Amino acid sequence: MHGRSTPRSRRPDGEFGGDRETTETANGKRSLERISGMYESIERYGPLKVWALTVVTLIAAVALAATAFYQPVYVDIVWQYFWGPVVADAHGWNCVAWAGGEQLPCGEAGVDAGPTASPGYTFVSYAGYIPTLILSVVGVVFLIDRLEIERYRVGFYGLFPFMLFGGALRVVEDSNVAAYRATGELPIQLPWSGIIISPLIYFTVFFLALLAVVASVWLERNDYVSGYEYPLGAIGTTLLVGTVGYLGYLSATTDYVQFYPLLLLTILGGATVATAITWAVIDRFAPGINRGTKFIGAVVIWAHSIDGVANVVGLDWATAFGHDSNLIPKHPINAAVVDLTDSILPESIVAVTGDAWPFLLVKLAAAVFVVWIFDDTIFEESPRYAILLLITVVAVGLGPGTRDMLRATFGI
Repeated sequence: MHGRSTPRSRRPDGEFGGDRETTETANGKRSLERISGMYESIERYGPLKVWALTVVTLIAAVALAATAFYQPVYVDIVWQYFWGPVVADAHGWNCVAWAGGEQLPCGEAGVDAGPTASPGYTFVSYAGYIPTLILSVVGVVFLIDRLEIERYRVGFYGLFPFMLFGGALRVVEDSNVAAYRATGELPIQLPWSGIIISPLIYFTVFFLALLAVVASVWLERNDYVSGYEYPLGAIGTTLLVGTVGYLGYLSATTDYVQFYPLLLLTILGGATVATAITWAVIDRFAPGINRGTKFIGAVVIWAHSIDGVANVVGLDWATAFGHDSNLIPKHPINAAVVDLTDSILPESIVAVTGDAWPFLLVKLAAAVFVVWIFDDTIFEESPRYAILLLITVVAVGLGPGTRDMLRATFGI
């Protein structure tokens, strides 16, 4: 028996491993049949109906599971990873605990408290938010097809105020936290304040912009306006002015919100100058970079310049404008840039230049890279998706940038 191996099973035709191959072949056929059935369903009912059914099914499934299995689904998953972080952020707490149905700061909850949550994101929350974002984008594409929107570039400019509005609306929540710390009360109570906290605020602004687009296209199709971009821009501007006006009202009537107009002008002016210099350099030495985006490229650079300059001013020079102290970075990338600068440059230099200025260079470089990617070919082949992506790029820079700028402006 030594030195001999056990023979494998042999099929009648002399081939080995026949059962395994047969199983794999059968599984492959079943997979192909499922994929084929899926495509047949999409063709039969239409992509839009399949998308709508998917969304409704997912919402119903989560709601039913959270109701039927309250502790393992709602408390241990939905609350801990999705709603708990929002509650903590709304109160300015570093940690919130589920204590027998109550939501308390972790320090007050006791040792027998249930799960805890902190502001920010986790791998579990990303696993929920990313598919939701993808479904939302697919819905936007269907809506654009349904509305038969063709002039995409003007739509970009019409949506521009909404990108500023999103950042301003987030500062309203910052003022809500400031009020809670000063008075122990939330002027805007949960759950309403939750819809203006990240990441829910993205969906709030998204749906407001969506309603504005539908209304604006309707006005154009019924000959009330010459172009849908005009009412769209007007709606976004109205929301922006109303939001900033509310912050101005708080600065005039409360002690926990201040107003530093010179700081606001410095950030806006600095971002505009940085954009003009960058655009001039591109136009002089590499004009091919902005051939595809045209003036939209300048908007992209300005959006990210706002974020960069707001961080430089707020993190390093806020005290020069009357603040009691400089602001603290709230985003990991900002904090990483500051830490890296401190580790590389001598303290004597940082004391003069500050440690946040490289963040502006990073933002400018990233914006120029994006403008360079969006060349003529992308706009010729798929102008719709090019504009949608550029809207996302601008929102990613201008949303946080507007928030940082107004936080510094109103001392929150």
